[in-house]
Amino acid sequence: MKWVHSFTGVLGLSDSPRLRKIVVGVIGGTVVLVGIVLVVLPGPASIVIPIGLVILATEFAWARSVLSRGKMVVEKARSRKWREKIFGRRDS
Repeated sequence: MKWVHSFTGVLGLSDSPRLRKIVVGVIGGTVVLVGIVLVVLPGPASIVIPIGLVILATEFAWARSVLSRGKMVVEKARSRKWREKIFGRRDS
């Protein structure tokens, strides 16, 4: 988060928190919307949407919550516990 504060300081947004929230909201929202469009169109939507959420999470608590829930879902998918619940345990 240190880079965010230095970046907003360079732009002069550190003095105006309301303006900073608006700028971060517009940029992050635009990136998320582009990611949603990329779900339909060919493109890396699974990369662009989390990047937009990371941008939004620098200012908004709801975006941090969405990111933490998404992280839990990815960790469950990697541990394959969901497969055991659906298909049962198979020893290979």
